[in-house]
Amino acid sequence: MNISLFISRKTSKPQAGTFSATIHKVAIASISLGLAVMTLAFLIMLGFQNTIKSKVYDFTGHLQVTRYLSGNAYTERPATLDSLDTLPEIDRIQPFGYKYGLLQNDEEVEGVIFKGIDNAFDTVSFHPYLVAGRFIRFKPGGLTTEIVISKKEADKMRLQAGSDILMHFIQEPPRTRKLRVVGIYETGMEDFDDKLLLGDLNLVRRLNGWQPNQAGGYEIYLHDPATVDQVYTRLFNAIGYDLFVQKTHEKYIQIFEWLSLINNNVNILIFMVLFVASFNMISIVLILILERTTMIGTLKALGAEDSLIRKIFVYSGVRLIVIGLIAGNILGLGLAALQYHFNIIPLDASNYYMNYVPIEFDWLVVAGLNLLIFTLVSLVLFLPTLFISRIQPIKAIRFD
Repeated sequence: MNISLFISRKTSKPQAGTFSATIHKVAIASISLGLAVMTLAFLIMLGFQNTIKSKVYDFTGHLQVTRYLSGNAYTERPATLDSLDTLPEIDRIQPFGYKYGLLQNDEEVEGVIFKGIDNAFDTVSFHPYLVAGRFIRFKPGGLTTEIVISKKEADKMRLQAGSDILMHFIQEPPRTRKLRVVGIYETGMEDFDDKLLLGDLNLVRRLNGWQPNQAGGYEIYLHDPATVDQVYTRLFNAIGYDLFVQKTHEKYIQIFEWLSLINNNVNILIFMVLFVASFNMISIVLILILERTTMIGTLKALGAEDSLIRKIFVYSGVRLIVIGLIAGNILGLGLAALQYHFNIIPLDASNYYMNYVPIEFDWLVVAGLNLLIFTLVSLVLFLPTLFISRIQPIKAIRFD
């Protein structure tokens, strides 16, 4: 029979309204609030990172292959990419071509970037960003003048789905085309919403005099973004000397560095929460020891060893930790679920790239946080129990 556990169970249920009951509630509250804060911080951080990364990858892929530019930077050189879709890590390869120009209506002129795409474009991933109208309907073997424009540009040019607009393409000689806006999108990210509009790649090919199998570049989407370095190396060795391969996270390094700063902030928050929770548990166990001084003296007088008495308070502390973890999971995951389903907390999209606080559930992270708090705070419990060896039985019994 485990005597320490038996005594701990008998003494760990204080009467309501007593000082000991208050101390137990404080211990449980400190653990539960600490876990709830850490859980929310991690789920929000993962939500931010995955949402922003998804927006970047949806528009640019994980890797881009283009030709080196020389001379006029406004004119792309055509590239041809063959047989790379046989790499098992690659999900799909999406051709594109950029064309710089000016949108003009009766009152406004706005510089934009025309991004030509074809039917390989992933319309399913793009659909959440479409706020009005529909996507482009490509014509097999022909070209369409339909475009999808950002909400920011549509508001500037007073356009809506179904509007016609003139675009002057910058080349020699300049070309002008009448385009029809069929859809309006919004990502909340300046890199895409400020100047980018989507159109038919065949229009770019015709304006540049390219062949049907040529494009300005290729966006490469991977099954697993974690394999990007491996695929980058294989692409670098496989493509021609005149082609250039670039990782998306290096092209948009300012965005990904900002995401890494969020990691640092969350790590600091976790350290602070763990420190406070550990300090609270040390204080609470010390108070419990002082409150049970007479019991400790009696046990010592009966021949109990210090290690046996220490285990009594360690078991009591572990019990409080477990109850606090259960309450913290209910609180933290409950608040996260409310935000996930109802988007209660809004955000300014101009600063945070999204309209509400995102939540990304990762049960491995939740389990890891529970294990971290349980392990660290349980180990800390042994520190205040060292005070038990200083208690002398005769003084402790007389203490009451």
